[in-house]
Amino acid sequence: MSVYDFTVKDAQGSDVPLSDYQGKVLLIVNTATGCGFTPQYEGLQNLYDAYRSQGLEILDFPCNQFGHQAPGTEEEIVSFCKGRFGVTFRQFAKINVNGEDESPLYAYLKSQKGGVLGSNIKWNFTKFLVDRDGHVVERYAPTVTPESIENRIKELLK
Repeated sequence: MSVYDFTVKDAQGSDVPLSDYQGKVLLIVNTATGCGFTPQYEGLQNLYDAYRSQGLEILDFPCNQFGHQAPGTEEEIVSFCKGRFGVTFRQFAKINVNGEDESPLYAYLKSQKGGVLGSNIKWNFTKFLVDRDGHVVERYAPTVTPESIENRIKELLK
């Protein structure tokens, strides 16, 4: 099994099979527009600008489970991210990353890389790095900035 076995909804409500991303390096992030880590959108966009042509894709999943920090509609979230941070990477529908209604994708990601403090996602801007074969290779805490994982992304893009 790999991330390619999942289908998710994009911000417009359309089904997106993650198999569309086969052969790409993926950075999958649960995000929020009203979080102390929200400025990481700038770093994510910088990574995308620098490495998209080499095969990097960033998949943004807004999540309102932590302090209700992503309260807007998908349309409002996309508008905020484009206007404030110039985001051009793909944004998806809001999801839950923990609990009964958690996204099957996130259940899988957590099963692959539980993290230091257990499998549950602790906060927004937790990042999962996926290699070109669809295998989860790293999980990063929200405090880990996009810039600090650039070298690992470059390794996977080679």
